[in-house]
Amino acid sequence: MISHNLLNSLLEFRHERNWEQFHTVRNLSAALCVEAAELLDYFRWARDSDIESIIKEHKAEIESELADVIILLSYMCHDLGLSIEDAVSKKLNVNRANYPVEKAKGIFTKYDKL
Repeated sequence: MISHNLLNSLLEFRHERNWEQFHTVRNLSAALCVEAAELLDYFRWARDSDIESIIKEHKAEIESELADVIILLSYMCHDLGLSIEDAVSKKLNVNRANYPVEKAKGIFTKYDKL
């Protein structure tokens, strides 16, 4: 998802500030929830018809919140010894099995109800 060089830059940034001590899995998980909620806040109570204008008006802020989410996910995957690419690939395969096109196309029903 992010390059090896960018991940190394993130890890160096964190290390220079001695923030590893605060980045437990629990704390990173909590921070991830907070950042995802901050992203959601731009769209909370918005009508579908307003989404496009909200994105135009707040694109830089939305980008910043998405970056925060990606940074926290990158730290978590690194600290847990997980590859983002491998995790996403595995989950995509699970989703393909759970949501075959012939059963899931055009509907939002959860896999156990298909």
